[in-house]
Amino acid sequence: MASGSQKRTRSERVAALELPPGLVERTIDSLQRGDVLGRLGLCVVTAALLWCVTGGWSPPLGYRAGFVPLRDVTARAAFTRKDPQATQAAQDKARRNVNYVYEQDPEPLVQLGAALANRVVQVLGAKTFDQVDREAWQEFFPGRKPGGSPLPDAELAEHFQKFQEALASPGAIDQLGKQVTEALGPYEQHGILQKLPPEQNNEGNQQEIIVHPKDKPNDSTIVSIADVLIGEAEPLRRMLHRTIPSPEVAERVFDWLRPRLPNTLTYSRDETQRRKEDEVKKVEDVYAHFRPGDVLAAAGKPLNEETLGLLRLEHDTILAQFSPLRRLYYSMGTLGMFVALLLDSVRNFTLLLGLVVLSVGLAMFVPTSMRWELFPLLLFGMTVAIAYNQELALLLSAVVALIIVFSLGQSLADYVVLTASVSTAVLLLGRIRGRTKLFHVGLIVGAVAMLTTLGVGTVVEQPFETLLRGDAWQFGVFSFLAALLMTGLLPFIEKIFGVQTELSLLELGDMAHPLLQELVRRAPGTYNHSINVASIAEAAAESIGARGLLVRVGAYFHDIGKMLKPGYFVENQGQDVNRHDALVPAMSTLIIIAHIKDGADLARQHHLPQSLIDFIQQHHGTTLVEYFYRRANEQSEANPDKGEVAESAFRYPGPKPQTKEAAVLMLADAVESASRALVEPTPARIESLVHEIAMKRLLDGQFDSCGLTLHELATIEDSLVKSLTAVYHGRVKYPGQRSA
Repeated sequence: MASGSQKRTRSERVAALELPPGLVERTIDSLQRGDVLGRLGLCVVTAALLWCVTGGWSPPLGYRAGFVPLRDVTARAAFTRKDPQATQAAQDKARRNVNYVYEQDPEPLVQLGAALANRVVQVLGAKTFDQVDREAWQEFFPGRKPGGSPLPDAELAEHFQKFQEALASPGAIDQLGKQVTEALGPYEQHGILQKLPPEQNNEGNQQEIIVHPKDKPNDSTIVSIADVLIGEAEPLRRMLHRTIPSPEVAERVFDWLRPRLPNTLTYSRDETQRRKEDEVKKVEDVYAHFRPGDVLAAAGKPLNEETLGLLRLEHDTILAQFSPLRRLYYSMGTLGMFVALLLDSVRNFTLLLGLVVLSVGLAMFVPTSMRWELFPLLLFGMTVAIAYNQELALLLSAVVALIIVFSLGQSLADYVVLTASVSTAVLLLGRIRGRTKLFHVGLIVGAVAMLTTLGVGTVVEQPFETLLRGDAWQFGVFSFLAALLMTGLLPFIEKIFGVQTELSLLELGDMAHPLLQELVRRAPGTYNHSINVASIAEAAAESIGARGLLVRVGAYFHDIGKMLKPGYFVENQGQDVNRHDALVPAMSTLIIIAHIKDGADLARQHHLPQSLIDFIQQHHGTTLVEYFYRRANEQSEANPDKGEVAESAFRYPGPKPQTKEAAVLMLADAVESASRALVEPTPARIESLVHEIAMKRLLDGQFDSCGLTLHELATIEDSLVKSLTAVYHGRVKYPGQRSA
């Protein structure tokens, strides 16, 4: 009894004036299907992966190295940036202001004072001028120069008398020693320098130095450079005149000391360098401040790494000001866009979605100075074109290009260049029958990418020279490299996606293949039949735009299962007794049908691709084994006790042809076998036979799953008729020749 909730047929609904389900109802019904929910889930997961790969939670920068802005790029927010030059200048200033460190050793001054006392004693040891050591006495006069003329004796005698009179009192020489020590006291404490070291003339504090006693680095004192540089030693002269009562003695002592004053300060390079480094570390980084409206990049000048860094810093500042709600809105918008694009485009979800994610992920790792994004996009487009078809490749490539451009913050001009390049590659790819095909595709795509870049760049007012030196040649090189890489990836793509290019089909169609060699040895009749079917099927497939080479190679292998029991098939029996005469129709049918399963098993054992296995399984579809079905019916009518014959027991297991190529092979196989039974294969009889078989297959529903149209079916019939007519063409009968 029919249930009230059971769905009615279309005829019942029409009869009841009931409209078909609306859009909402159909959508709800679709969402209740597990396969639809699975595809939706894959889309959402892929969109989430793209969101992660492209950083969909924040807008991209939108600038790249070499881009020439048409107008000034100004700051949209206030931000600061570390100024390396100003920081370096501050560090140099700190380094220049460091006090140089010297080590003081007063011992040379002590020794100099002792030497002076000895000289004075030596000179005053003479009672008269005539007894004075002239060489020693000359040392007390500044007028005497090494190698010069000595002072006149009269003048020397006069000074000697004054000097002797000033120091004639008892203890005067000892007192002089104390007075000289007192005068040299400041120098013993702070030290003496004849001149600064060369490196201090260029940097460092020029007013003060740090002095510490020898072996006491922590006991340091800041000293004025003017106090330690001896120069003309005027401070020493004044000190001697203040401490020594006699001007004559003070002058003579000064004249003797001045040229003999030693360097008591030793420059401590390591300690000074340490202090410089300490001061440099104390210097804080100097920042440049930018306000809204400040020019960050000038119009007409290509962006370099420094300018890009400034723009990136401003971009990061703006992103940091985003509120959590604004970030959420942006993230949801990006994720929703990815979901919408994927739902609109993808068919074979698992592989294609993974390929989309991989291509976009590779494009995101783009150095700012290179146009790498075209490389993975071309690989994606060519892979889809090879694995599926050019139409799907064009659509998906446009979607992936849009995702890449959006994620990298690029412009419409970049999108035009990417889509033009990948579209050229997809349209040129076609059928790959030679190893140089991809090489030529790479050259053409590279030229198109370069010319499109120059053309579009000129339209958006980018300098021609900059484009030629930058984007154009990079796009050209990456296009060519992508095509070369695809040549090496081709076998892996065929393996992963289960497809065969013409190149691999030509290799599979080699008659030296082990299966074909075994077929010709075991079942030569089947082998000849396969060769004939391949010839007429290829022409028929080409006539409707299908893949003729695929059909030809499929025809070579479609009956390889017959080699296991070749004697049960008519083309291999010759004049021998028909083995089926001793079998019941049901058993004969099982043997005939078994060549489908046997052929598929042999193909899998020899690692034939799935596309060829499909030909083996589908070339009979679910057709009826008519000869044995009729014999079974005749036996059933002759013996009513046997019961009714089940037609399903005499049908092939299928499936029905799923592609136009499989449908062509089905027809070619049937008409080639049937045409052998024609007594006189005239063109009219061949045409009638082909049409009859085609209509029988059509009415039996064998073409319901392959998308074959009636027009294409008629075209296939014409091609098969022409091919068979050429094979069974009439021959000239010579005199005396008997009819066959």
